[in-house]
Amino acid sequence: MVVKVGLISDTHGLLRPQAVEALRGCDYLIHGGDIGKPEILDALREIAPLTVVRGNNDTDDAWAADVPFEAVLRVGALGIYVTHILADVPETLPPDIGVVVTGHSHKPLQQTRHGVLFINPGSAGPRRFKLPITVGVLHIDGRNVRWDLVELQV
Repeated sequence: MVVKVGLISDTHGLLRPQAVEALRGCDYLIHGGDIGKPEILDALREIAPLTVVRGNNDTDDAWAADVPFEAVLRVGALGIYVTHILADVPETLPPDIGVVVTGHSHKPLQQTRHGVLFINPGSAGPRRFKLPITVGVLHIDGRNVRWDLVELQV
């Protein structure tokens, strides 16, 4: 059975209805940080179980004090490591980690390093420069992973 994990990051206080619609039907959600306000987490939790990390812009917000800077979601035998800033990913990850999800740059990214898939779903919040407004969806079948980048029409 394929498990769908929705990826969203850098909402900066704006949860677009197009992002909510794109993430509907996912089995799990991951928010890669720079949330902006707690209502965004509440809305995402209504869609699916949520794994969330704090971004560099969430550090002064009292509501975010309990949000960790790193987290791991396990989907069957596959571990997904989540942190906001790519440079904060440890050099060595546990062997079950097959995917790393980050945010921060607002630029969608997919690359493989030492057999681990690194994903940045881009930014779903306010437009920055001319970058697209995006979310992502992981399709997980055992340890096999495929991902789709979804550009939101805003």
